[in-house]
Parts: sequence; structure tokens; C-alpha cells
Amino acid sequence: MPTERTNMTSELNAAEAANTAYRIRTTTDGVTFRDASVPDPIPLGRQILMAAGVRDIENNILYAILPNGEFEDVRLDETYDLRAKGTEVFAYFESDRAFNFTIEQRQMSWGRNLISGKAVRNLAGVDERYTIYLEVRGGHDRPIGDTDLVDLSGKGIERFITVIRETTEGLGALPSADRQFIEDHGLIYEIIGDAGSTGVVIKNFPLPPGKFDRDVVDVMIQLPAGYPDASVDMFFTLPWIKLKATGQYANCADQPHAFASQIWQRWSRHAEWRAGIDGIRTMVARAELAFAKAA
Repeated sequence: MPTERTNMTSELNAAEAANTAYRIRTTTDGVTFRDASVPDPIPLGRQILMAAGVRDIENNILYAILPNGEFEDVRLDETYDLRAKGTEVFAYFESDRAFNFTIEQRQMSWGRNLISGKAVRNLAGVDERYTIYLEVRGGHDRPIGDTDLVDLSGKGIERFITVIRETTEGLGALPSADRQFIEDHGLIYEIIGDAGSTGVVIKNFPLPPGKFDRDVVDVMIQLPAGYPDASVDMFFTLPWIKLKATGQYANCADQPHAFASQIWQRWSRHAEWRAGIDGIRTMVARAELAFAKAA
């Protein structure tokens, strides 16, 4: 009797699974998405295209857009498991060539040589609070509007980054090298502005143990017009800090600097600036050295 019940339950589960419509969303431009359903829980790539209403299946390429935003190639005669994953998202193109690019270092593919800023935004999973930038090697990253088109057919792989917009005048994106350094070192930072000038604040910057009257401090690096080619000179801290041994400010670190409605402690430390080489990495190293040698 238990065996009969088990067989009956299995048959009911199989029947229920057969009648289940697995939801998918498809896009050809990364902007508009079409809802569809597939009866098979593990369909072939061609079945997914059929569900999307594609007629000329053999001349289309199909990608699954993974939860992390990356693209996974799905061949026409390859199965794709839709079970227990929620609504799956696919992009398809009438093309026989894929154009590769990256968004925040995530590898993606596209079936056309042109891609719009709006499509990049959607694929990156960010809303209008963010600006899309195209990385320009050896130059300043270029902002890409929703209606702007980027040609992916050139030499190399185009790289996009996303930067949250600020309402203060004059703020922009950090160069990619700076962003990479900050991310690689796990630094928390904030971009602030004052009258068209930009400041990068490294939050909770650790100080040499026992040397100052605080253990951490915010370090602000003010970027001049023309950065990163233009020279960055001093750096600034909040709150103000004193040497624990003397109760005094460190040498050349006792002057105020007004920026973004706050009075920062100015650290006058000067060195030659190498355009194309120096950046946030340089200023972080200068700050570490200044704190270590402060007297």
C-alpha cells in the first residue's frame, strides 16, 4: 500500500511539473523586455527562442543574463535549467557574431556592434541615480547618456563603469585607476564638492597605534581642475588630531582649511607630481608616511 501511494504521489508531482509554465523575460536591445513562458523546465535554447516569438531561430544567438549581470552563452541545442531560479532573463540577437565588453569588470557579450547607454544601465542593474562612463585608456572616462550609442566593434574590449551621481556642482567620476586602487584595498570613500571643486574623502583612515589622540581619521584629498594630470598637493583630516606624546599638532599640520561647510586640518606635505602615474594611490601613501613621521 505505501508503495502504491508513493507511485501515485510521484505521478501527481510529474503531472504538476508538466503543467507548470516557467516564466522567462527576453530582450533584444537591453531596454525593453518581453514576458513569456516555457512549459519545459529544462528547455533547449531553440525552445526559449520559440517562446520569445522568434521565427528565424537558426540565425539568432541566445544569452542567459545571470543574477550577477554576466552573460552566459546558450547554444540552440543546449539545455537550460529553469527550475527553482525564479524568472530567468535572456537576450537574443539576429547575428552570427558576439561583441564582448565589461561592466564593472563583469564580462558580457552583445549581438550588435552598437549598444545604448540605456541598455548598459539596465544590464548593470543601476537606476538613474548612476552615471554610466566609458573607460578611456590614458584619458578621462567619458560619460554615456541613455540615448548615446557606443560602438563595440573597435580594437580591444570596451569597459564601462557606473558612478552614483552627486547633486553638488563640479563632481565627477574618479579615473578608473583610482577606483581600482580604492576597491582593491577595500577603502570606503565619499566624493564631496565645494564651489566646483571635488574632494575625495577616505573614511576611517587608520593612524599609527598610540601616536595620536585618535585611532582613525577621515582623510580628504582635494582634486584640482585637470586632475589626474594636474598636481595634487596637500591633504586634510577630520577630526583634527594631536600627537599623544606632546598634546600638540604635528609640524605643518596646524592650519584650517574650509571645504564643503567643514573646517579641515591641513597637512602641508609637498612632492613632485608625475602626470599619468600619480593619483589617489600616491596621496594615500603620502598620508601614511606623514602620519608615521609626524613630530
